Amino acid sequence: MRYISTRGASPALNFEDVVLTGLAPDGGLYVPETLPYFDHDALAAMAGLPYTEIAFRVMRPFVGGEIDDATFRRLIDESYATFNHDAVTPLKQLDSNHFLLELFHGPTLAFKDVALQLLGRILDHLLKRRDEKGVIMGATSGDTGSAAIEGCRACDNLDIFILHPNERVSAVQRRQMTTVVADNVHNIAIEGDFDDAQAMVKASFADQSFLAGQRLIAVNSINWARIMAQIVYYVASAVALGAPHRSVSFTVPSANFGNLFAGYMAQRMGLPVEQFVIATNANDILHRTIADNDFSRRALKPTLAPSMDIVVSSNFERLLFEAYDRDAGAISRLLDQFRQGPATIDPTRLQVMRRLFASYSVDDDAIVEVIREAFEHTGELLDPHTATGYRAALMARANTLTPMITLATAHPAKFEDAVVRAGFPGAPLPDAMHDLMTREERYDVLPAELPAVQAYVAAHRH
Repeated sequence: MRYISTRGASPALNFEDVVLTGLAPDGGLYVPETLPYFDHDALAAMAGLPYTEIAFRVMRPFVGGEIDDATFRRLIDESYATFNHDAVTPLKQLDSNHFLLELFHGPTLAFKDVALQLLGRILDHLLKRRDEKGVIMGATSGDTGSAAIEGCRACDNLDIFILHPNERVSAVQRRQMTTVVADNVHNIAIEGDFDDAQAMVKASFADQSFLAGQRLIAVNSINWARIMAQIVYYVASAVALGAPHRSVSFTVPSANFGNLFAGYMAQRMGLPVEQFVIATNANDILHRTIADNDFSRRALKPTLAPSMDIVVSSNFERLLFEAYDRDAGAISRLLDQFRQGPATIDPTRLQVMRRLFASYSVDDDAIVEVIREAFEHTGELLDPHTATGYRAALMARANTLTPMITLATAHPAKFEDAVVRAGFPGAPLPDAMHDLMTREERYDVLPAELPAVQAYVAAHRH
C-alpha cells in the first residue's frame, strides 16, 4: 500500500513512513493510492464478529504487511482492552429506525480514543524498531489532546506536546490533559483559538529545523492512521444493522472532517451507505459549503460544542481531492483561493458531493433544546456535539426507511455547561475519574507566536 499527497508534489510513501510523517512536505494530506474493496461476501462474513476482529480485517490492507499480523493483532487487542464496554462502540436504538453509535467508552470519554489508543501503540512499535525517539506536536479543540496524551503517556519513545486554546475548552477537557503526570507529557495553553494552534503545528511540520534533526510526528486527524482506525466503527455498526444486505445512513457531528472522511472511505471500500449528514454547530463552514457553495472563512464563534469550534476544516481537503478526481493542481488552486478570500467549489463537483452528503447547522439555543428533547423522547442524555447530530439526523435525512446511525462523539459529563443549561443537574463522571476536578494541573500558557512555541518544544523534549 502506497500513500500520495493531495497537493501532488511529495513522493509516495509506504504505511510506516506515512504514519511517522503525518503532514506531507508539500502541505497536503496523505491518502491511499488505491483503496481495498470488501465485496458483499466479505462484509457479510463480519456479522457477529468481535470489534477487534473486524478492526483487524478492515485495517490490515492499509498496513500492507509492514507490521506482522501477530503484532498487529496484539496492538489492536491492547488498544481496545482500555474501553469499558465489551462491544467497544455499542449501538443504542433511539426510535424505530434511528440508532446512536456510542464512541465514548474509551479512557477519555470521546471518539478520539478509538484511533489514538491504537496510534500511540503503532508509533511506539515503529520507533522502537527503528531505534528512534519522536516528538509529537498536536493542536486540540478539546478532545484530541486528552486522547493523544492517554494513548502516548506510556510510550517509551515519544515526547508529546499538546496545544489547546487557553480558556476555550471545558474544564473536564482541560483537566484530562493537564492532570496527567508523566515526564513525556507537556501541555501548552495558547492565547488564541484552535486555528491559531493548528496553524503553528502545520508550520512546525513544514520547517522542523527547530528540532535539530529529531522526528516530528502528527497525531491530529491529518495522520492517516487515525482515519484508518475510524473506518472500523462505520463497518462494525453497519454490519450490526444488516449491511451489506441493506443500506444504512450516518449523521456525524463535524468540524475537522476526519471522522466523516473515515465514513466516506468505508463507503468507497464497499459499505452500502445511502447518505451522510454533516452536522455542524454555529461554526458552519462545512454546512455553508455543501448547502450554498460558500467555501469561505468566517470569524470563530465560541459555542456550547467547543470541540467543533473550528473555521478551517483540515480533512475536507481529502474529500475535495476525491471530488476533483484526484487533481492535485486543482486542489492547490482552490485552497489558494480559499486562503485569499471567499472560494467556491466547481458546481459539477459540488453536485457529485451532494448526491451522498447533506448538511445541517445547529446553534447554541437549538443544542440546549435538543438535549432536553432527546432526553424526553429517548431517555438518553446527549453531549452538545451529539445533540447537533441528533437534530441534523431528524432534519436532513433523505429516507426514513433507511436505518440512520448518529455518532455519539463524547460523554455528556465532559460538557457540564450545556447539560446544566438544558435543565439537568449535570452528568456524573465515571468512577475512575471521580477526583478529576481536584487533581493538580500542570501546563504553561504561551502567546500564539510560533517562535515561542517552538522554543518551548525544543527545550522540553528528552
